[in-house]
Amino acid sequence: MVEIKSHEFDGFLQKSAQHYKLFLIYGPDVGLVAERAAALAKSTGIALDDPFSIIRLDSSDLQGDPGRLLDEMNALGLFGGERLVWVRGIANEKSVVDALQLLSKDPPETACLILEAGDLKKTAATRKVAEPARNIAVIPCYQDDIRAINALIDAECAAANKRITPAARTLLSESLGGDRRASRNEISKLLLYCLHDELIDEAHVEAIIGDASAISTDEAVDAVLAGNLDALIHAIQKISTSKTPMFLVLQGCLRQFQLLDVMRSEMEEKRQQPAQVMQTLGRGIHFKRKPLFEKALRNWPLAAITQEMQRLQATILASRRQQSLEDTLALHSLLAITLQSARRNR
Repeated sequence: MVEIKSHEFDGFLQKSAQHYKLFLIYGPDVGLVAERAAALAKSTGIALDDPFSIIRLDSSDLQGDPGRLLDEMNALGLFGGERLVWVRGIANEKSVVDALQLLSKDPPETACLILEAGDLKKTAATRKVAEPARNIAVIPCYQDDIRAINALIDAECAAANKRITPAARTLLSESLGGDRRASRNEISKLLLYCLHDELIDEAHVEAIIGDASAISTDEAVDAVLAGNLDALIHAIQKISTSKTPMFLVLQGCLRQFQLLDVMRSEMEEKRQQPAQVMQTLGRGIHFKRKPLFEKALRNWPLAAITQEMQRLQATILASRRQQSLEDTLALHSLLAITLQSARRNR
């Protein structure tokens, strides 16, 4: 098995990535999945702005054409040279699993494949094919722990020639960690705010966090987990007034249920209590939200979590296909999940 752990990725990218043609990147941190997929794509040396050298697909592009992935991998470039096939949003589609199985036995010499997936369980067919193969690099992307968050803060501050006080670092790190892309965006926003200040202090961080929380989707997500209909409607009204897309609420809710899925699986596998799992996998959750998560961990069984993840994924897909109905579809799903939470919290 060629699994690249989080702390090994940078070294792998510099020294070993060029020896592989097939990559599977998966995990609940969709921002980190996307970031590492982009880094791998860049490391191939293939021109990412050349439409003849790179094929970008979504999992939905393969649904009506099961053989397309293999066809793309075996196709010859119009002007020769290597090609990159980059597929986003996969799960356990049979067409992907079958293609990956064939490619692992006979990988093309002139094509690379990058597969971006969400959170795949150990029993997922895609992982079962990829992990035993010695020529597939498997890269799991779980939420950043405190060490990774601090490393990200250090890297971004150093690149901007800024220093940050210990108190400001603590406050900032407590608000990050759910998603790498979101964390990087928040740090970038802070650095822009401190453009003319060499030292970042607590006041700077509080100002940015305060601005973000005013129209944050977290309120809506927390209302869903708490089963609080009144709070959900209030949060949706604020989001609507601020012109924040409802799609972001669905995405935020899906990320929280994906995290619950990982944490609940850990609870059952290791027979731990919610508080124990929170100490290891819940470090990126803001301290004010931890009691809500702990309660959800106690009340939501795995099967129910999976059901709601499927509901959210279906709603996100439907809202992308029918954007004029986005608000209606999102509100319907969020209300339904909130009612389920209310029943489980009684």
